[in-house]
Amino acid sequence: MRNIKVINAGWLFSKDAKAAPSAIPADWSAIDLPYTWNGKDGQDGGNDYYRGTCWFVKAIKADELPEDKVKYLQFDGVNSSCEVFWNGKSITKHDGGYSTFRAKINEVKDENILAVAVDNSPNDRVYPQNADFTFYGGIYRDVKVIGVPENHFDLDYYGSPSIMVTPKINGTSADVEIKTFIEDDDNCKVKYEIIADGEVIATQEKDGDDEAVITIENVHLWHGRKDPYLYTAKATLIVDGEEVDEISTRFGCRTFKIDPEKGFILNGEEYPLRGVSRHQDRPDIGNALLPEHHKEDIDLILEVGATTIRLAHYQHSQVFYDLCDETGLVLWAEIPYISKHMPNGYDNTVSQMKELVVQNYNHPSIVVWGLSNEITIAGAADPDLIRNHKKLNDMCHKMDKTRPTTIASVTMCPIDAEYVHISDILSYNHYFGWYGGTTDMNGPWFDDFHKKYPNKPIGISEYGCEALDWHTSTPTQGDYTEEYQAYYHEELIKQIAERPYLWATHVWNMFDFAADARAEGGENGMNHKGLVTFDRKYKKDSFYAYKAWLNPEPMIHLCAKRYIDRVEDVTKVTVYSNCNEVELFANGVSVGKQTKGKYPFFYFEVKNEGETTLVAKAGELEDTSTIRKVDTPNEAYIMKEEGEVINWFDITMPDGYFSINDTIGDIMSTFGGKIAFVKILLKLKSAFSGGDKKEKSGDKKKGGGLEVAGFQLSLGMIKNVYGLAAGFTVKRVFSMLGGKFTKEQILEINKLLNKVKKTKK
Repeated sequence: MRNIKVINAGWLFSKDAKAAPSAIPADWSAIDLPYTWNGKDGQDGGNDYYRGTCWFVKAIKADELPEDKVKYLQFDGVNSSCEVFWNGKSITKHDGGYSTFRAKINEVKDENILAVAVDNSPNDRVYPQNADFTFYGGIYRDVKVIGVPENHFDLDYYGSPSIMVTPKINGTSADVEIKTFIEDDDNCKVKYEIIADGEVIATQEKDGDDEAVITIENVHLWHGRKDPYLYTAKATLIVDGEEVDEISTRFGCRTFKIDPEKGFILNGEEYPLRGVSRHQDRPDIGNALLPEHHKEDIDLILEVGATTIRLAHYQHSQVFYDLCDETGLVLWAEIPYISKHMPNGYDNTVSQMKELVVQNYNHPSIVVWGLSNEITIAGAADPDLIRNHKKLNDMCHKMDKTRPTTIASVTMCPIDAEYVHISDILSYNHYFGWYGGTTDMNGPWFDDFHKKYPNKPIGISEYGCEALDWHTSTPTQGDYTEEYQAYYHEELIKQIAERPYLWATHVWNMFDFAADARAEGGENGMNHKGLVTFDRKYKKDSFYAYKAWLNPEPMIHLCAKRYIDRVEDVTKVTVYSNCNEVELFANGVSVGKQTKGKYPFFYFEVKNEGETTLVAKAGELEDTSTIRKVDTPNEAYIMKEEGEVINWFDITMPDGYFSINDTIGDIMSTFGGKIAFVKILLKLKSAFSGGDKKEKSGDKKKGGGLEVAGFQLSLGMIKNVYGLAAGFTVKRVFSMLGGKFTKEQILEINKLLNKVKKTKK
């Protein structure tokens, strides 16, 4: 029988080595796996984290290896490309940083040297290369040695577990097709067993190359979070009457359908998929996670009430997939074919997709294979991009006839584009209300799509906005406050709840995550769209908005606990609860009772005098917070950007007149505003066309537009998405232009707007 040994301890690491060492080096750093060299510099901003080749080496004695005749090394995750050396000889190369791969060991000495060259350098052939997250270099998942006899289940096919289970439901029974892959299937047999609750309930023996079909009577269905029941399929390889190798996998019996009108249907019942996306990284350790980290993430996702997770934007750990099987979370799994199509990357998309499908085929939690994410940022008409997607789509259907394919498209991609209609189902990434537009644009956009393409299931693959520890009583788009994020998600919840045809919706993101190229929100190197902070220690108010909506367990939450000092005489207090009635008390005096309406959000007006202790009650449940009356705003609550050109207190805002704190849409709604805006656009045009001769590093003028972080933003695109731009404040536009305007120039434009009267509402 096979023997598996984890060899994570006792490695050495070097950034400076140039070749595989012939002896164990004395001056390398001692480490244990999992490990990344970008745990610090990949999270601090500046887009300057180390991307290159680093070396890992480990001494392995012969008696530390399994005694079996055949030995393999298994790597569960090495980012991004690597070459493996055994006693100085290259034994495999692998491109793709998120999947399992193996290498056969053909020679064993008394003293052996395992060396791995790991490279996360930029290139034009291995995905991802352009994306809004950090590409941590390292061996960041387990490394194992597998020992097997000469006759064994195959270990060479794309990291496959060598067993493929396909349950087919027939009324109250299930016909379970089981196929195994064998290195040499001559003169051998395979004994198949199905195990339920620790007991063998069915068995069958087949010749080595034959598929087994075993019927389970009165089958116990895997039914998502309601009942995530799992069976185990075990296969034993028998040669000349002797059992020589054994493998097993868990599986679930379920049917599902994705209906363009009713959404997701599980085992014949409507089962709304409402949930989150997940990036896996954490402070200081990046992607080098331990099982307890995955478990903590699952627990938080379960607490928020999610029924689904989009595992972005790559293959995740088998530990996490297993946890989703066990807890009933429905998954979207995808490869990192993202942001920028690379003509030289076709082979890599194929190999990464093959690995994703064969390594994860047996997980009942997975229901769709994702082909790509926002790949049309540079345009959707590229024939090579279309060809690549059609090949992937066809390949997925050939490899897996049980699951549909999907795509995460981006707002700017036209709904009539050929690319949009390649996959079986579709979702869009929309940020109306954050990157532009207004929150109320989300629902109508999907209604328009649904009306034009009523037979195409449509969902939301990303939506969200950023929040740090900034606070205000007047939340506005782009202010990075916890209050605006809460408002945004309240509005999106209302719109999603009204549209059951959305096959799945995924908040971007469950957790804050590192994106070293980012410089916004007051903390560089991070994307702060999470419902939970990067360290998993603080649940933002928006987390509780979803918990009140999705989790049936009774709860109550007082929002804005970190927002204590307030200047207004009467302040708004928001409570989230799924209980029928909520009462709010201020210093022990009831402010009033409210009965839950359509949504679990309660709003109260409270006098702000001195210091007030707030207590929200619902039955036996209660939550508390404190507010305090102050004369001037607490600057600790106001975002301070690193390198910010202009501060909030520099901006004059006369009553009844516009300022740069007003949105483009509001300004353009008046005749005077249109005239003023023509003058502003002339200044923008001057900046784009080179009127400002100072070109900031990283911002390149190209083709009449602006290239930022590798993406081309054309003036034509700006015109095409005016509806998005209308939601931006003028100040935010200047902020996004990255220092092209001085403080004096911005204040001059503010002065111009101060002369334009607002229309009375």
